[in-house]
Amino acid sequence: MKYSAIKELYHSIFNSYSKPSLETHIKKIIELDTFLPYSSTFFCVTNTQDLTFEYVSKNFKSCLGLDAKDLSAKGMRYFWSRMHPEDIEVWLTAMTNLMEFTMNEIPEDDRPKANYTWNYRIKNAKDNYVNIIQNTTPLAFDSDMKPIIGLAHYTVLDPKIKMQITATAKLLNKNNEYETIYYNNFSTKLLKDGISNRERDVIRLLLLDHSSKEISEKLNISSHTVDTHRRNILKKLKITSTGELKGLLKANNLFI
Repeated sequence: MKYSAIKELYHSIFNSYSKPSLETHIKKIIELDTFLPYSSTFFCVTNTQDLTFEYVSKNFKSCLGLDAKDLSAKGMRYFWSRMHPEDIEVWLTAMTNLMEFTMNEIPEDDRPKANYTWNYRIKNAKDNYVNIIQNTTPLAFDSDMKPIIGLAHYTVLDPKIKMQITATAKLLNKNNEYETIYYNNFSTKLLKDGISNRERDVIRLLLLDHSSKEISEKLNISSHTVDTHRRNILKKLKITSTGELKGLLKANNLFI
């Protein structure tokens, strides 16, 4: 797909009508970045109206070996040019589906509490395609409450890992726990057709070693209901333990 076509499709997904100020957000983020250690994660402030990165964290170069100045100067077109060609159309489909879901299914008052995750491959400075898991939290919205400015965290994973292409939307509940409200796996039906969003949240918290009681408190459900979900998950996936569940996810390179 030509990058002019990517720009047109991306603009149609994020078409919006106002331009909020970012000064306060960016100032705080720059202050925070000064104290963060180097790691396999970098973050950016993304502007889907102008197709720019308002800020690029210092870890960008250590993660990908690329110059952050190029990303800041050339914007999203430069980023797209390094995306794996096989992932571009799937990624655009994911963006379209997530935006349609947001605008049609998430009430306006809840949209500031939403969080989005998706993945793809990017070519690093050594011309190797590495896996990127992008997690984006909206910072600002247009007049129609469409998220257009985001704080995006990018986690870089080994290029040898073959990952399923997925997209997820979560919403923060009153206990400050994210609950899955949308999930789509574009590569396989595993953990898509048979597993509910509530069961997906239980899986995610089980993998973080939370007990049934802790999960019930985080998700505002009873411990009995959590145990029922656990039994149903194991039955649907034809496994017998949480240990097998972890192995299944690892073997298929899936994230919840």
